[in-house]
Amino acid sequence: MDLINNIKFSDVLRNGSNALQPIKGLRNIAGYIADKDARKSLNYPLLVEHATKKYGNRVAIKYQDQQITYREFNQRANQVAHFLSRQGLGEGDVIALFMENRPEYLIYMTAISKIGAVAALINNSQRHKVLIHSLTLVDAKAIVVGEEVAEALQEVWQDLTQAYPAFLVPDTDAKWSNSNVMPICNIHEESSDYPNYNLAVTSRISNEAPCLYIYTSGTTGLPKASIQKHRKIGVITLGLGMLLSSVRKEDTVYNCLPLYHATGLFFSWFAVIANGASIAIRKRFSASEFWSDINKHNATIFVYIGELCRYLLNQPQRPEERQHKLRLATGNGLRPDLWDEFKSRFQIKEIREFYGSSEGNVVCYNLFNQRQTMGMALGAYAIVKVDTETEQPIRDNNGHLIKTEVGEPGLLLGKITKATPFEGYTDQSKNESKIIQNAFDDGDAWFNSGDIVKNLGFRHLQFVDRTGDTYRWKGENVSTGEVEMFVNQFPGVEEAIAYGVEIPNTNGRAGMVAIREQESGVDYKNLYQFLKNELPQYAIPVFVRTLSSIDATGTFKYQRTSLKKEAFKQPEFDNKNDKVYVLLPGSNSYEPVDEEILGKIEESQYKF
Repeated sequence: MDLINNIKFSDVLRNGSNALQPIKGLRNIAGYIADKDARKSLNYPLLVEHATKKYGNRVAIKYQDQQITYREFNQRANQVAHFLSRQGLGEGDVIALFMENRPEYLIYMTAISKIGAVAALINNSQRHKVLIHSLTLVDAKAIVVGEEVAEALQEVWQDLTQAYPAFLVPDTDAKWSNSNVMPICNIHEESSDYPNYNLAVTSRISNEAPCLYIYTSGTTGLPKASIQKHRKIGVITLGLGMLLSSVRKEDTVYNCLPLYHATGLFFSWFAVIANGASIAIRKRFSASEFWSDINKHNATIFVYIGELCRYLLNQPQRPEERQHKLRLATGNGLRPDLWDEFKSRFQIKEIREFYGSSEGNVVCYNLFNQRQTMGMALGAYAIVKVDTETEQPIRDNNGHLIKTEVGEPGLLLGKITKATPFEGYTDQSKNESKIIQNAFDDGDAWFNSGDIVKNLGFRHLQFVDRTGDTYRWKGENVSTGEVEMFVNQFPGVEEAIAYGVEIPNTNGRAGMVAIREQESGVDYKNLYQFLKNELPQYAIPVFVRTLSSIDATGTFKYQRTSLKKEAFKQPEFDNKNDKVYVLLPGSNSYEPVDEEILGKIEESQYKF
């Protein structure tokens, strides 16, 4: 694989086709700050109102066959805000927003912020105990629920520890039947006669006040709610819309990622309102309809998560995938091995990879169009050596952390300063584990990203793995990302999830990969020979499991916890059609695990 080893300043000058964009962006920001109304306070609802004042007749949102202008959007949000205020809700109150992607999501999120309340963006796929946890975690005072997910709320209503108002947002595609288990009112109808002018309270909202609660994915436990202050939203809006992502007023940014997630929300909606551009929304991602959507909405930019790109590459080629107006893709997690193929096949001029997390203080952006990098780090950061067994940074004899060399993987840290604070979670008990004290000097504090990255030179970084996604086998550290990358290249593999599992009386964790097959199927006898040519021996999976379906979050993060627990013991599988294969010591191919082989593994009769 031809990966970048060291980026130099000359590379940046050669590839930075939009190097003048930051200068133009700074000029735009200066013009924004010069606007007397805009500079009153850098809070989210005032940014919307400024965009309405400047771009009122421009299309803000495209959805299916709808088009909504900035003026229409702001007026509708004002009606809802006046209604919520009349219900006694206001500054500091938390209102949960539980809905699928559609224009109303952004309208109601904005309405909540206009009264100084905090919108808690609930993952719309949550059900039962996880949904109860997310609602009670933030002490919600009310909930705005889309009709399409109202049944899920109804199922848990009587198990909630407190009763609060529930406001229903109708959906023409939904057929929910209210069984009167929960008291609910149609907020669309109830608010339609309220005033549509801006609220006075909006101008008093401090930019240090919370604006949103965005939840972590919960792949390794129950979700945590990260605090997003108005100041951060303002910086993101101006920074992305005017400085980094090159969004222009004539652009349409296509987003099929969930709006409850930071990537989908920040890089589409917040990026467009700074310049009066448009966002095109889809309820959920569809690989088969992606390109028809892009062309229907005349999209010029789209927002991605890495797995989305691979799903598109797995689709049969079609004419419309090269007959589009796209000039830019922006997102995170595009694997280095897919980068050039993705760019070439779909004729996308620029890929602006970025790095960041909803709770973190480390940000990277691929401003200069470099290959296979998540971009240039902004702010103070460090990459340090880490013990993969404990997942803790290694300290030297003086008690200080040890920085890695260029090209050497390490744990990414962000320095906590006034300019780059760690806002943390609503649950304060979760904050301590994310802060590393006295890292390089007495009294300093750094945010632990939990991510393993490489320094490529000139402040450019490349993502390697999550700390929890690395396991140790035969005395070596194995990257799940690396294993997945090569398994995904084998014919017949739709997608693969790598992880480590314990074998009795062995040290470390043996590699295992769960595979969802394409219709053509996978030749497991030849899989080993392929992996032998691509991976070091210790990284070749010992076990392979077939999967009839993949358990993932709305942003394609895999749920490895249950897979690790089930391991290679066939009787524990939920789906009895799933099969397990093993590479026995001395063998040159994978073979099915039967009861005899399983018994010998558990009795340590094989010398793995």
